[in-house]
Order: sequence, then structure tokens, then C-alpha cells
Amino acid sequence: MTETQSVPDEVVTNAIVRYLDLPGAAGTAAMITLDNGFDHTKPNTFGPGGLAAIDAAIDEVAARTDLVAVCITGKPFIFAVGADLSAVPHAKSRDDALELGKEGHRVFNRLSELSVPTFAFVNGAAMGGGLEIALHCQYRTVSAGAAAIALPECFLGLVPGWGGTYLLPNLVGAQNAVKVIVENSLSQNRMLKPKQALDLGIFDKMFAPADYLELSLEWAAGVLMGEQTVDRAEIDRGDAWDGAVATGREFVKGKVGSAAPAPLRALDLVELAKTGTKEECYAAEDEALADLVMSEELRSGLYSFDLVQKRAKRPVGVPDKSLARPIKKVGVVGAGLMASQMALLFARSLQVPVVMTDLDQERVDKGVAYAHGEIDKLAAKGRVNGDKANRLKGLISGSVSKEAFADADWVIEAVFEDLKVKQQVFAEVEAVVSAECILATNTSSLSVTEMASKLEHPERVVGFHFFNPVAVMPLVEIVRAEKTDDATLATAFVVGKKLKKSCVLVKDAPAFVVNRLLTRFMGEVTKSVDEGTSFEVADNALDPLGLPMTPFVLMSLVGPGVAYHVSETMKEAFPDRFYVSDNLKRLVEAKKSGIWSWDGGTQHVDPEVADLFVQGDSPLTDEQVRDRALDAMAQEIQLMLDEGVVAEAQDIDLCMIMGAGWPFHLGGITPYLDREGVSQRVNGKRFLAPGIASLPA
Repeated sequence: MTETQSVPDEVVTNAIVRYLDLPGAAGTAAMITLDNGFDHTKPNTFGPGGLAAIDAAIDEVAARTDLVAVCITGKPFIFAVGADLSAVPHAKSRDDALELGKEGHRVFNRLSELSVPTFAFVNGAAMGGGLEIALHCQYRTVSAGAAAIALPECFLGLVPGWGGTYLLPNLVGAQNAVKVIVENSLSQNRMLKPKQALDLGIFDKMFAPADYLELSLEWAAGVLMGEQTVDRAEIDRGDAWDGAVATGREFVKGKVGSAAPAPLRALDLVELAKTGTKEECYAAEDEALADLVMSEELRSGLYSFDLVQKRAKRPVGVPDKSLARPIKKVGVVGAGLMASQMALLFARSLQVPVVMTDLDQERVDKGVAYAHGEIDKLAAKGRVNGDKANRLKGLISGSVSKEAFADADWVIEAVFEDLKVKQQVFAEVEAVVSAECILATNTSSLSVTEMASKLEHPERVVGFHFFNPVAVMPLVEIVRAEKTDDATLATAFVVGKKLKKSCVLVKDAPAFVVNRLLTRFMGEVTKSVDEGTSFEVADNALDPLGLPMTPFVLMSLVGPGVAYHVSETMKEAFPDRFYVSDNLKRLVEAKKSGIWSWDGGTQHVDPEVADLFVQGDSPLTDEQVRDRALDAMAQEIQLMLDEGVVAEAQDIDLCMIMGAGWPFHLGGITPYLDREGVSQRVNGKRFLAPGIASLPA
């Protein structure tokens, strides 16, 4: 066994060896089971100790002369989910990172060089190094119940570094490999379902979960005795390979530009796999892994991962959940698109009656019809069966009277962003509901405290700010107003968790977190156009960050009217820092949907918009626009932290990742501002200490 230095606090994945007789007198096989000793909530991972355990297991089976096969599987529900990422911060030099890559290759490659056939029985989730160890085996089966199959490294800022970029394209072709390694990773870390992975050719056979291991062993025995054949697709090593890599580069350019090095490095490795030997390709993976492990982008990506996987699940400052009140019926004030999306989400997640109200029956009917229509779409896609679809539709109803809320435990308003309108709505609701009923507001910028100020029970009012589209965006900003009590707040967080949302506690401050920062950011970009900068320069100035969309495309998505209204709200609150554009007002008055037009499939400035805008004669360069926008962000974030809008900078980053789609490789926003020196320039200090989302000092 190779002596490997373990990482402090590593949860070692053991490699437990047992021997069994295969069906049909096929002979004796070794079964290596990966198991870290915990249930499925703590998946198997490979750190130095885990690699050493696999190495020792291979030593043991390699010494046997009576085996006809070596099989590897995982503990219940989990095969393995890759390298132990907690080991990365312990890599203090490039040489450390290089050795980690080499050791993984050495150990995994031993499986492919055994003198007997090897089988991977992927009984559960297999990601990253977990899928790579399976790829080193000669044959693979997968359970139909496996939760996820993926090579997600590019999502975090890495590449598949233990054989994935060589083995996968040579198994399933370059086009499929690029899809799995790059396209899925950069598409919100999309996972493959077992059937999809089977269809791609990653697996040879799929079996039902109930008898998965038994059926896999029977199949393996059949393969060994020649009773089962395994057909593999012929790989096109001609122009199709080159075309797949070129298409991948265009995809990366469209998603993150040149801001994230990992996916482009992964494509280089897939390109090399066309002609390179296994040894050459593994060495190239080692070099790429070493470079990326010692990069700021990876440290930011791991910081993002930690925020989403840990901090989002344990939000700071939340009262004990035992204080939460049960929710047996939900009311939604409003029946517009967002209100209807909310009604559907509450019905699906809470499985309780949901009633919508609006000013007239036509609006109510339209809202209910939308929700019911979405349920029908789910049924058509097989996402819910007919009985469940009918039950869900039965839970969603509408009324023109708020008396329908009389027995509701939770009422959320989603009406026009006007303080007086919302105050009136809450007064009407309070008149009919019980004293314990919680009143939530989906306001994006208004004061929750002011909204509750005229109520008899302001302590039961809470901000519950969804992002659009409601079903897709994972963030909810939960706003504690001045008089919100602990029971109300605890209930809001419990409800958010049941909705499968990531919730962040924020202070009742104008526009809270995401909209406050985006409005300040957008204000600087819009101001540069008003001063004379071209639309093209201003809108593309932030491209080096690899944001999910440009500022003016974002404006089209949220609507110029909403953007203008929020800018007015913020200007009123902070007149010295927020900008209201007269040109944007003209855009709204002209009922234009945005700056750009896509007539004929090409993007250009809408000529009518160009005629509306009155510009100055002081254009900026893209670098000047970028600097102004980033400086403004750094200033605003520090002010928010000083005001106690959130507990720490980590909460701002979590909000930007999950509420605004800010890229993982940036770590949200504060690590990027630290890395580029913006924080120091504007505030005289970093947001995060060196080593948090960055390389150690």
C-alpha cells in the first residue's frame, strides 16, 4: 500500500473486500464496497485516506490467483461523489496539487490493469471521481434509482482530473463527452438520470433498484461465460471530434466568456484525447488539475459550493423552528402571473388548500386557470400522475372576497408595488383572519415595517421575497421588520424550507440585498449611456465577469417599468448614491420592453429606443464603465454590512448566487472584488480574509 498523507478531519471512504461465487458457476469474484461508515446523507468521497484504502483493496485482490472478476460498488444509495473537496485548502503549493492528481490516476488506473475483467456496479449517485473510477472498469451497470450521474468539476472551477477527459470521449464520443463535462456543468450543474447516462453509452446495462446487485452479478456472470454481449458504439475520430470541441468552445464563450478557465482547459484535454496516449492524457490532466487547484477561481468556486451546500441550509440568526406555527391553508392576494406561480408552488410543496383573490372574477379565473394549466403540463410530462394532478388542482381555488382567508394560517400578498395599496390590502386581510395568521409580503423594495405599521398585530408581518420565475429561482429573502416576532420569523423559515428554497435573513432596508445591489449596478451602467457611452459598450463592459446575462438583457427580463420603479425607491432612500434615468423613464412611457431588438435573430438596438434616448457627449470606455460599476458595488456592499442588512459578506454572496445567478467561479461578488483589488481601493480593506474564497496569504 502506498503511504499517503491524510487530510485533517477526512472522512475516509473504506474499500471493504469480500468474495462471492458468481451465479452459474462462473467462478469467484471479489466485491469491493466503498463505504465511509455513514448513511446516504454523508456521501463517499476520495481523499488521501480513501485513495489509500482503495489501493490496499487492489493489493489484496491482485494477490489472488483464483478470481475471475473484480467488482466495485457503493454503500446503499451512494456509489461515490468524487474527490474530498475539503482536501483542496490543504494544498499549499502546486506540487501538492500535482501529487494529488498523480495519486488518483495511479490508484484508479490499477483497476484497469488488473489481469481479470472489472465491473462497476453503480448503485447510487456517481459524480466526479466516483464516475471516473467506474470508467476505469471494463464494464458498468447502473441502478435505475441512482440519484445523479455527472462530471461536475467545471461547475466548481476544476476539470475531471482522474481520467474523465480521456476515458469518457473514448467511450461515448467527443460530442457526448463535451455535453457531460462542459455543457451540463455550466447549465446550473445539470445531472444525468440513469436512463440518460445509459443512452449516452456510459453504462452497459441498467437494472431496477430492488434487485440491482443480484441482477448485476447475474449479468456479469453472463458476460464472463459469453452468454451476454456488450456492444459499444464506434467512435468517430475525424472531423466530428474536432467539431464537438469547437462547439464546446462556442458554448463556453456564450455562457462565461473567458472568465472561467476550467471549461476551456477541459476542452483542451478532450481535444488531446483524440490522438494522445493514455499516459500523455493523464499527465495533461495532472498539470491542469495542479494549475486549477492553485487558482483563485477554484477557491472562489469551492467557497460558493460551501455557501450553497452548508450556509443556505443553516441560515444565520433564525429563531428555533419549534416556535413555528402549522400552516394548514394559504391565501394569496393577487392572481397575476407571479401570484399564480406562488399558489402553484405552495400547493405542490405544502399540500394544503390555496386560495387566490383579486379585484374581479375574470382576473381570479385567469390566475386559477394558469395554475391548473401548469399542473396539466406536469401530468402530460409524467411528472405527476392523474390522481395527483386532480388533487393538486382541487387544492387551488379563487375568490373575489378576502373572506376566503378567514381560516388561513398564512396569507401572502403579491399586488402592485405601492405602499398604500399594500397597507390597504393588509388591513383588509387582518379584518378577516385570526390573530395568529401570518401576513407575508412579496415586496421587492418597499419597507415591511411601514407596511405593517397601521395593523393591530404588526408582529405577525414578515417579508417573503421570491425571485422570478418563482418555481426556478432558489432564493427567498426573508425580511424581519421592526416588530416581527420570533414565531412569525421561525414559521417563515420553515415554510421556505418546505418550498425547497434557500432562505437568507435580511434586515428591513430598502430593496433588501439583491435588488439593492443590482439597482446600484444598473444605475451606473445606465448613467454611462445617458452620458454618451454607446449601448454596446455599456452593455458588454461587464463581460469579463462571465455574468449570466448583460445588464440590458436583465432589464428586459425584469421589465423596464419595474427597474425604473425600484430605482425611484432607492433614489428616495439614498439620493446621494442611486441614479434615476430620464431615458429609462421615456422607455417606460413608450411601453418598450427593453433596449435590444432581435429581429431576424441578430441583436441590435431598437431604432425607436435609440430615438427616445437623449445622450451626452462624454462617452466612457468599457474599462471605465466596468470600474464605475464595480466600485459602486463595493461601496454599497460595505454600507450594507455596516447597516447590518445581513450578518456577513457570505450572506450577500449567497444572495447574489441564488437570487441573481451570479457565477459560482466568482464566489458571488465579494471574492471577485477582493481579488481584483476593488474592495481595497474603495473601502481600504478586503471583505474576506485571505484563504476564504482565495489562496492563503
